[in-house]
Amino acid sequence: MRLLTIVVGLCLLGAGGKPAARADLSSAPGFYAVSYVEVAPASRVAAMGALNQYREACRMKEGFTRLEVFEQIGRPGHLAVIEAWRDQPAFDARDGALQRQLLDTLRPIRVSDYDQRPYKPLSVASVPPEVARHAVSVITHVDVAPNPRVAALLTELADASRKDAGNLRFDVYQHTMRANHFTVVETWQTDAAREQHAAAAHTRQYRDELQPMTGSPLDERVYRTMK
Repeated sequence: MRLLTIVVGLCLLGAGGKPAARADLSSAPGFYAVSYVEVAPASRVAAMGALNQYREACRMKEGFTRLEVFEQIGRPGHLAVIEAWRDQPAFDARDGALQRQLLDTLRPIRVSDYDQRPYKPLSVASVPPEVARHAVSVITHVDVAPNPRVAALLTELADASRKDAGNLRFDVYQHTMRANHFTVVETWQTDAAREQHAAAAHTRQYRDELQPMTGSPLDERVYRTMK
């Protein structure tokens, strides 16, 4: 079991650092495919080309919402990919040749396999915010011993964290087949806002309650968004 946090530095142009309007949680997509892949640094441009081609092809498919790609800062070619679809049937009904083409293109240049996991929304806003260039995001992969309290803890954390100063996004996904696996995606106006959130009483309480159910230390990695 592990608690994996990926800190993502976003380089998008935004609205001068002001918080984006909150999206309606009820209208969020119903399925998320979260993937990780590492390619040789010299091949990162080719990998991004393959992912962009896959994204453009998916935009033609019914039920596709968006695809986000992140690259780890200081480790070129370490990529994280989040796909959002209307629901799992829409994801399953997409042309399987699209992903086969993506995987075939990545195969000769990848260092690790394309690790993809299916998720459903636990507490998710419908649209990621437009953010200023200095904003940062945190993606946390949470693996714990099966316990229904964890979903409640994460929902409570999301509700409280959306009220924190500088928060732009706080989404929680739950694995569709293993209910004790979660992915959390946060976005903050600045790294200082993220640090203030990490020190907040409700965050410390969440970590204290969660820690006995996890089996590894916190693992943080810094990424940037890729267009």
